Amino acid sequence: MRHRAAIRNRPARLLVAGVSGLAMLAGLGAFVAIPAAGPTHPAVTRIAAVSEPVRTTPRMLENGAPFSFADLVERVSPAVVTVTVEEQLTAEAGIDPEQLPEPFRDFFNQFGQQGRQPLQPHKAVSMGSGFIIDRSGDIVTNNHVVENGKKITVKLSDGRELDARVVGTDKATDIALLKVKSDRPLPSVEFGDDRQVRVGDWVIAVGNPFGLSNTVTAGIISSIGRNVGDGPYTDFLQIDAPINRGNSGGPTFDLQGKVIGMNSMIYSPSGGSVGIGFAIPASTVHEIVSQLEAHGHVSRGWLGVEIQNVTPDIASSMGWKEARGAIVASIVPGGPAARAGFHQGDIVLAVNGKSVEDSRDLTRRVALLSANSTAAFTIVHDGSQHTVNVTIGARKEDQQVASATPAQQGGAGAEETGEAMGLGLAAVTPEVRRAYSLDNSVAGVIVTRVDPNSDAADKGIEPGDVVMSVANQTVHTPKEVKSRVAAAQSQGRKTVLVLVTGSNGQRFVALKIG
Repeated sequence: MRHRAAIRNRPARLLVAGVSGLAMLAGLGAFVAIPAAGPTHPAVTRIAAVSEPVRTTPRMLENGAPFSFADLVERVSPAVVTVTVEEQLTAEAGIDPEQLPEPFRDFFNQFGQQGRQPLQPHKAVSMGSGFIIDRSGDIVTNNHVVENGKKITVKLSDGRELDARVVGTDKATDIALLKVKSDRPLPSVEFGDDRQVRVGDWVIAVGNPFGLSNTVTAGIISSIGRNVGDGPYTDFLQIDAPINRGNSGGPTFDLQGKVIGMNSMIYSPSGGSVGIGFAIPASTVHEIVSQLEAHGHVSRGWLGVEIQNVTPDIASSMGWKEARGAIVASIVPGGPAARAGFHQGDIVLAVNGKSVEDSRDLTRRVALLSANSTAAFTIVHDGSQHTVNVTIGARKEDQQVASATPAQQGGAGAEETGEAMGLGLAAVTPEVRRAYSLDNSVAGVIVTRVDPNSDAADKGIEPGDVVMSVANQTVHTPKEVKSRVAAAQSQGRKTVLVLVTGSNGQRFVALKIG
């Protein structure tokens, strides 16, 4: 968990409510963090269960309601472990006079107690959950449970405590793989297929909330494919089985005793469980763990584009009937997409024949591709559908999308001003560039005024934004903007696609004509 950012289920040194840090969405959707402890690889498809189950589903009453989960729990709970993490911290001892009211601060400083006292190292211990996926000792948990840990200990259901080492972690998906050595085979569980679960299916969560080992709760799948703002690589399962701080890293089981998710976060205005928890889907965990086991790290594919969703307005402005896929807002010069012939304004509809729903979906699909592999992208360019083969690059963790290639400036009428779509427009001259502090790489038409009653105002366009293209054609003067708008209007379109850059980044906006 991060203090005041995303209460993740972390180990037990919480300042605000105790044990392991389970990420928590607080208030109106912001994460409040409490401190606490790619490509699919062929490995890790084994994972045997502990023993043959007595039952694979709960006993049922005559009306079909579940009577007891006892048989299932008895079978799977031995594979759930407590993860204890020791971390060496430094904290400032004594009083910080800057935090005192002014009269007391002056009094404090008057007696020579200025500044903070020297840093004093101390040890912090926290706890989370995990589960064994291989009888030889492979254990899965959350990255936020073990990050920064100097010593990691795993406590088994039989009471044994084993030292664990970190095989690898992936911060982007919050997944970590640990390894322990045991003198005998360990109980283990296997992954299920989260893509087969439905809203309303029963689930069982097992973990160590507040350090209480092997706590079992039951509930249902509340929603599937939740985007909770925790990065582009995971769409969470939402469950209502109560989970709390300390449950992080623990498994969510289906009624067959298969792991369909790993508990990672809760939504809570108060810090306690309110029945809204989030689990990383088993398919994501399996993909990441396979790479961590094989390489110790995760490598992700890179396309070299900046993308956004295709909204109904954008689709209409381009004469495209379907509001799906991802539109290319900018292309990294020299990147994989640029070398393959992608263009700004292209719509990506599919990767290797599999449909792309939106920009997040495309990001995940590309991330799962191996660097130097070739993938076929189905795109719409200038209204026609094409297939483009791309040699995928390797994404760096700090990879940033570069600015678009500067367009040529100048030409007749460079001093011209004008209006279109509720926007006051002017050519980007040297004087304008200085007045608006524009980088030399920015080219287009500057927005000098926005009609507050216009569609442009509703779409967030502001004075100082630069219109780079209209209807996928670059513009350098207000006259060119008006010409592109008129052409779209003559084709019977009610909106036109505009590429703008400014304080909100570079993006496509579909603006109403008229």
